Amino acid sequence: MDEANTLELIHLSAGSQAISVRLADRVPAWAPDYYAADIFVTSGFVNAQLRIHVTPEDLDHWAEALDRIEADDSHSAGDDLLTVDWPPTGRDGYLRFVADDPYVVEVHDAPQTQISVSVPLDMSDGWIPEARQKLQTVRTLLG
Repeated sequence: MDEANTLELIHLSAGSQAISVRLADRVPAWAPDYYAADIFVTSGFVNAQLRIHVTPEDLDHWAEALDRIEADDSHSAGDDLLTVDWPPTGRDGYLRFVADDPYVVEVHDAPQTQISVSVPLDMSDGWIPEARQKLQTVRTLLG
């Protein structure tokens, strides 16, 4: 899929640092409802790309992750920090959201290389509604 047709599911950025997840194609990769996607990490320190696969269930998990992050108040109460993995760990690479101040988004290439990169992102107040809009757009376009 060329850049003009890229379907972006996640885009989180702060300054020169960003994490994004883009579907590589709008048709299933090799099995019904199994879409190829790429996680991109960009910063002044590291730029990386990791291929993953996204299912309709993963889209549901992303909606649930956003609900959990939005409802979390642990970072203000001094409790243990909320961590949310998306897509669920084990199948391929994944993102781990750590609700710290600033947020930390970790990109894990597991189980392949077991390399991970942590990117601190000072997120604006409107990032969750923007993330929900991107999710809705992806769901609509994929049917």
